[in-house]
Formats: sequence, structure tokens, C-alpha cells
Amino acid sequence: MLTRVKSAVAGFMGGIMTGGGSGGGGSNGSELPLKFPYMRPQFLGLSADEIECSADHIARPILILKETRRLPWATGYAEVINAGKSALNEDQACCEVVVARRRPMSYCPPSTPSKTPTAKRRNSLPNGEGLGLRMEHGMLGEDSEGLVFHYWALFDGHAGSGAAVVASRLLQHHIACQLQAVIEILRNLASLPPTVLGEEPDNNPYLQGNTPGPHRGLTRAASLRGATGPPGPPCSTPPPPRFFTEKKIQHESLVIGAIENAFKEMDAQIEKEKQVYNITGGCTALTVVYLLGRLYVGNAGDSRAIIIRNNEIILMSTEFTPESERQRLQFLGFMQPHLLGNEFTHLEFPRRVQRKEVGKRMLYRDFTMKGWAYKTIEDEDLKFPLIYGEGKKARVLATIGVTRGLGDHDLKVHDSNIYIKPFLSCCPEVKVYDLMHYEHGADDVLVMGTDGLWDVLSNQEVAEAVTTFLANCDPDDLHRYTMAAQDLVMRARGVLRDRGWRITNERLGSGDDISVFIIPLMYGNRQP
Repeated sequence: MLTRVKSAVAGFMGGIMTGGGSGGGGSNGSELPLKFPYMRPQFLGLSADEIECSADHIARPILILKETRRLPWATGYAEVINAGKSALNEDQACCEVVVARRRPMSYCPPSTPSKTPTAKRRNSLPNGEGLGLRMEHGMLGEDSEGLVFHYWALFDGHAGSGAAVVASRLLQHHIACQLQAVIEILRNLASLPPTVLGEEPDNNPYLQGNTPGPHRGLTRAASLRGATGPPGPPCSTPPPPRFFTEKKIQHESLVIGAIENAFKEMDAQIEKEKQVYNITGGCTALTVVYLLGRLYVGNAGDSRAIIIRNNEIILMSTEFTPESERQRLQFLGFMQPHLLGNEFTHLEFPRRVQRKEVGKRMLYRDFTMKGWAYKTIEDEDLKFPLIYGEGKKARVLATIGVTRGLGDHDLKVHDSNIYIKPFLSCCPEVKVYDLMHYEHGADDVLVMGTDGLWDVLSNQEVAEAVTTFLANCDPDDLHRYTMAAQDLVMRARGVLRDRGWRITNERLGSGDDISVFIIPLMYGNRQP
């Protein structure tokens, strides 16, 4: 077991190297067709030759939006490939204006949870073609047949670029599909969402506060048991007070739920289509949806989004790593020990336990604890910890350093049959920012970046760099945000010296793929 674990991380990194070149897909040398070919973000408009030139691990050219192209809200974007970790840039990005249509979408999955396996209950899934969901970003406001939302997303792939490529092409369609079911409710902001679709509150005689009207009389006993007994004769007196409470659900909660379900549906689609398409690895996902005056930032992984507003930093995401999700992971290992394959322990120790320490008392903690305590070491504690290492070196089952994302359905512990997917969640955390509560200036922005940026630059360093750069630009220059994104990527990449890539104060630069969006918030205040 020890030899196996020692080579696990190296094996995983090797999988990244070998899997990276497969573009859309599965295990190295797979004969299955690609779901989508490997490419850089469509909005960059790169030719095949330009894409090939961008994959230079020595020069590491920074790619930006061409001057002839524009993104919604004059959004800035820049990216750079890694320093040799994988053959291809495994980051992907998407920026679109999307319409959630009123009419039913043929590819939409059922909105009702089902116990039927996903592969059996789906007749059709989004394929990114002919959906008619994308709008030209000059067409703002509400579409006559649906609801318009702006969409930005970053995907950081690992063990191959396949899952990131697929998610970058399809996740926005899953979000549109989920919103389609609640369009009419979202349009009617004057009324709270009904608890039961198609039922008006005034039509329920058991809700307190109804307007008086004819209804069937209920005895107190019938009311207490939910009015399951036979109704009494009609009468015109007010209904009796209810003996239960009902939560008031806000409209933004429906949007949050739509985004959460869209992530789950996207993950399920990847799982299903891996049977017929070559889709490699997994990816983290960071999305921003602008809808009805609010920004919804959904994050599953270790990418990050911050708002820089009037020299203030507002955190809009939380990184999900083995350390930040330790208690969730340990609880799962405790409740379902078979997932640990009799080779791992859910307990955490400051270091590996040695056999000579059996019977001694050693520091430990489990899922119920944030602090530490002492326990007597037993033979069971000699197993490898479920979570091992700290910081960027922390790993789940000695294999992966992120705990949320899409894909990774076939990922196993090196040289074993222990699947890692049960410990990984595809569910995002969604944070909301109300743009209408503040009048934003030209230098107020939202910065989205994959972990290649944040590994070497702090929130404060990023904020200072962006603020300083924008202050020296013409406020009317729409290309200023792209230039700011380029400057940010350049700062994180650094300069190639004899001892590798270096940034300020001779610190190590980022050798990872780096992708950055800079979104000016003032355009959100101008939306109808």
C-alpha cells in the first residue's frame, strides 16, 4: 500500500500529461470519437495554426481578445498555457448572452427528481448545435419568447481537457433549460413563487390570511391532520387559522436552484456520454450569470472570483479543497467505510502513523472536530489517511487536490479499484451580488481566474494591479479591460529566467494554465 500511495500523485500527474493531448476525451488511445474537438475559447477566433502556436511551453505567449472582437459588457479576457505540466492548455472559457425560452426545449431533462438512472431516463441531451439559445450581445433586455441572461465561465481541466471542453460548450444550455421552467415566475417579481405550481395562494383554504370567501368548513381535528377528512358544508366565514408554517421563497432562490441543478445535469451528461464519446478527466467550474439585476456566482472547485469596488475587495467564491471540505469528506468515509477500500482511514493525523507508535497517544481529529485531541493509536490507524498533506499539496485518497467539479467518473486511486468520484461533489456554491444596490464606476470590476492566477497572487495584489492599470487607461477605451487582463496574466506568469519563471521579488511564477476574465460592473447598471 505504501509503495502504491507513493506513486499515486506521480501517476495522477502522468495521467494529466498523457491525457492532455486527447482534446475532447477519454483514456489515452481511446477509439471513441470526440464529443467536441480540442480548441481554445470560441470567442478568441483563433485559427488552427494560431492554436498550435499558443501551445508553446517555452515562450508561453499570452492570448487576448483581438481588437476586432468584443465580448458582452466590454469584458476583458487573457490566458496563457502552462510551463509543461500538460501538452495542451486544459483551461477553457465561455462568454455568451443566452436566452431561456418560454417554449419547451426538446433537450431539457425532467425537472422532477427521479430514482431512475440518468442513462435510462434521458431521451436527448444538449449537444450545443442548433439550439437557438445564443444571442448577439448587442441585443439587450428581455427576449419576446423568454428571458435573457449574460453568462461567463471558466473551467480548469485535469487528467485531460475533455470534460472542460464539453462543459464549456454545454453548461450554459443546462442553465437555460433549468430557468425555462420558472420563467413566468421570475417575470412576476411582485408575487412570491407559489409553493405548488399552478396553485394560487388564495385558492388554498388552509393558508392563514386568505381573503374571506366561500369554503368548506373544517374542524380543528381535520385541520391538524392536514384536512384529510371529509369536508363540511359550504360556509362564508373565514377559514380557520392554519396550524403549520410555510417558508417564503424568494425569486433569487429559484435562480440559485436552477444553477445548482444545471451543474448536476452537466455532470450526469458527462457520465452518460463517456460511454459513447472520448471525454477525458474532469474540471473545476466557475460561472457568473447576470439575470434581472443580480450576479449569481457559482463555484465548484478552486478557481476564484472577487469584486473590486471603490478599492474594496468582495469575495464572491470559496475554494473547495481537501482541507476546506475535510469534515464532509471524513463524514462520508465514516458513514460508508467501504468507499475507503480497507486501505484508508477517515481520521486525520499530523503525519503518517508508524507501527512502533501503536499503543501510544497521538494527536488526531475526525469529522466532528475543528480542533485536535489525543487518542490511543490502534492497528486501524496505520492505514493511509483519507486526506493527506496541506495547502496545495493536500490530496484526497492520495490522488486529487480539488473536491468539487465535473467529470472524473472513472478516476481511481493508483493501481487499485477504489473510485474517487463518491468523494467529489459537482454541486456549486452560489453567491449573489445585487448590482442595483450600488452605482458602479468604470473601474469597478469582477475578476474571475483559475487557480494558476491565485496560486501566486493574493486578492490584494490582484486588486492593486487591476486598479492601478485601469487608472492609467482612457475610461472610454473599451479595450482597457482586455489589456488589464493581459497585465494580470503577465504578472502571474512572470519572466523566464535561469531558475524558471519568476515574478516580483524573485518569487516563483505560476507554471499552471492561467485564464482571467475582467468584467466591468457599470454595464450591469445600464441593463433594462
